[in-house]
Amino acid sequence: MASAIARAGLLTGKVSVITGASSGLRQAMALQFSKQGATVVCADQTLGPNGDKNQLTHEIIRDRGGKAVFISTNVADESDMLKLIRDSGNQFGRIDIMVNNACIAPEASEPRPIWDTSLQTFERTWRVNMRGVFLGCEYAGTQMMRQERSHGDGRDGTIINIGSILGVLGKPDTPAYSATKGAVIAFTRAVAMDYAPHGIHCNSILPGSMSENVEIEREMTQRHPLKRFGEPQDIANAAVFLASSMSDGITGLNLSVDGGLHSQLSL
Repeated sequence: MASAIARAGLLTGKVSVITGASSGLRQAMALQFSKQGATVVCADQTLGPNGDKNQLTHEIIRDRGGKAVFISTNVADESDMLKLIRDSGNQFGRIDIMVNNACIAPEASEPRPIWDTSLQTFERTWRVNMRGVFLGCEYAGTQMMRQERSHGDGRDGTIINIGSILGVLGKPDTPAYSATKGAVIAFTRAVAMDYAPHGIHCNSILPGSMSENVEIEREMTQRHPLKRFGEPQDIANAAVFLASSMSDGITGLNLSVDGGLHSQLSL
């Protein structure tokens, strides 16, 4: 219903593109962006979580009175990313927010130390987690530089990359995933400096541990200073902040949303 959409949301009138929007924290982000008034372009290889056509992000948004479309996209494919940005710009006239969110984590199900990690696994992880972010930053930023600033806006565009605290902290058996997330952190800082003279902000969010496994949640909660496990909504709220005028003075930030996990001293 239309009443589910914020009438004067923080992102009202904005056009957002979110990669990986079909599931998990990425779906939560798309729903929250819509709730705050943004049009959402949902880009993913699958329509719903694990292909579940009953949980389509863009249709959920439409059912709640929002505006959304789905564009099938492989973020590691240059032609797909060019098409995503071109089609989004043509359909809605502009792109105000780009969220590079799609990623893979082969080591989540098959953890392996560096000496047991294949080059194929490393390169596949790099193609999605880093190449996809590079393409999103380049093509969306180019579109933002071409378009006129929205009326009353304090910036010409927003790019948000999704990293991980594993790009900062060392965790065994995750060499491929951790390497790509560390690269996203450094890349975000460099991109922010490139785009700053053009009024485009670039920041990243570093989620902490999130899981639907009760036993893992119970164990990890004890390690968190806040004694609280991370929720997809935490990341979605941080993304809304970085995409809104409330963060007009912020660029080049890698924002940890991890319950203080990587700030504590462990001996």
